[in-house]
Amino acid sequence: MSSTENAASFDDGFVLPPEPPESQENDYGRRESYRKKDNFNRQDKEMLEYRQPPHDRQAEMGVLGSLLMSPQTVLDVIEELDAEDFYFPAHQMIYQAVLDLYSQGIEGDAVIVAGRLDGLNQLERVGGAPFLHTLMHDVPTPANAHYYAKIVAEKSVLRQLVNAGTRVVQMGYDGTEGMEVENVVDRAQQEVFAVAQSRQTEDYSKLSDLLQPTVTELTKIQNGGDENGVPTGFVDLDKLTNGLRPGQMIIIAARPGVGKSTLALDFMRSASIHHGKSSVIFSLEMGGTEIVMRLLSAETEIKLSSMRAGTMEEAEWEKLTTRLGEIQDAPIFIDDSPNLTMMEIRSKARRLKQQHGLDLVVLDYLQLMSSGKKVESRQQEVSEFSRQMKLLAKELEVPVIAISQLNRGPESRNDKKPQLADLRESGSLEQDADMVFLLYRPDSQDPDDERAGEADIIIAKHRGGPIGTVPVAHQLHYSRFVNMARG
Repeated sequence: MSSTENAASFDDGFVLPPEPPESQENDYGRRESYRKKDNFNRQDKEMLEYRQPPHDRQAEMGVLGSLLMSPQTVLDVIEELDAEDFYFPAHQMIYQAVLDLYSQGIEGDAVIVAGRLDGLNQLERVGGAPFLHTLMHDVPTPANAHYYAKIVAEKSVLRQLVNAGTRVVQMGYDGTEGMEVENVVDRAQQEVFAVAQSRQTEDYSKLSDLLQPTVTELTKIQNGGDENGVPTGFVDLDKLTNGLRPGQMIIIAARPGVGKSTLALDFMRSASIHHGKSSVIFSLEMGGTEIVMRLLSAETEIKLSSMRAGTMEEAEWEKLTTRLGEIQDAPIFIDDSPNLTMMEIRSKARRLKQQHGLDLVVLDYLQLMSSGKKVESRQQEVSEFSRQMKLLAKELEVPVIAISQLNRGPESRNDKKPQLADLRESGSLEQDADMVFLLYRPDSQDPDDERAGEADIIIAKHRGGPIGTVPVAHQLHYSRFVNMARG
């Protein structure tokens, strides 16, 4: 047997020699590696903790416990918090139950709130009745409810910022795939702006603070009209309404084919071409080219039928070219995107307001809109549209015109004039609107009517002003209405 084989044999008591001792430097390196690994694990745990969305469980419990102990404290927090401001779903459900009871005039103590949650099959999901009593037990005093609510609201804003930041990060990555940088920056600004706007609320004002601006407005009206109003271009209509005012929701309604879209475009021409005010039309019915053709026909007195048929004469082309140079810079914006939702319209209107200023919004027309959600009825859906349009008018401080169809009521009556009750699909339109213009054209029913060539703008509702009827002349071959000749 060789010496090598001898060394490898375990029969002769051979023992492997111990490993040589490591140097101090190697030992230090191993300890340093372990230390770094331990620090990494600790930092990783901390990072995981910090990466939870901002929230304060104790503050949320403090708000809810205060409400259950002293239901009157709902007045201290209702303007500060929405249910979505709570981080934990159970807390959201409890707070929403308290709000629902408050809206019904019921003070919700622990027993009543538990009954409400039980009726909604949510009691067990929030932890049962014992959890409600735990909330009450852990609150030192309901007097601090407002301070708890401020903490919850602040954490909610931070969560919204985190979510907005996440979307901004995604936009940054999308920007590397062909998006224009300006668009990315604009959308990112809007995300953060939306968080700020969500916390801005209209506060009450003292009478003394409002007297001076009111007198200023009265003086402005006395001296020839308010600069902020949007003139319609119809003399008698402007006298009755003092123009279209910021924050107003206006309905233009008529039966199909009477000219309601044409009247809305007349308002836009008056605002933007003749008075330099910015306007936008969101059209779900006509394409952009069709809208521009109508605007050009009305401005140049070239028949719309000639434009469509391609039979314009040379003199008409010259007139068109001349007028184009005069109106091409008018601040009119046209959006003919298909399947527009109310949320998209509100978002686009906000962007226009920020970038270009905005004085008038037109929606053509209401019955073509869809929310894209499951709803119980079309009436409910239109009611929601109506509410959102009114909120948009107040938020942007511009008049919002919504074009709407009438039902078949006028056709079944001897007097064919439309009435306010003929508004189609929703009584909310009548309720939310500040003004309702019903357009009536006698020769749409009878071409031989003695008033052929005339139309009536019936002011069926005017919040804070007179109602009445304004006769105008129609020139639909030029796609426009005009003031009646005087004398």
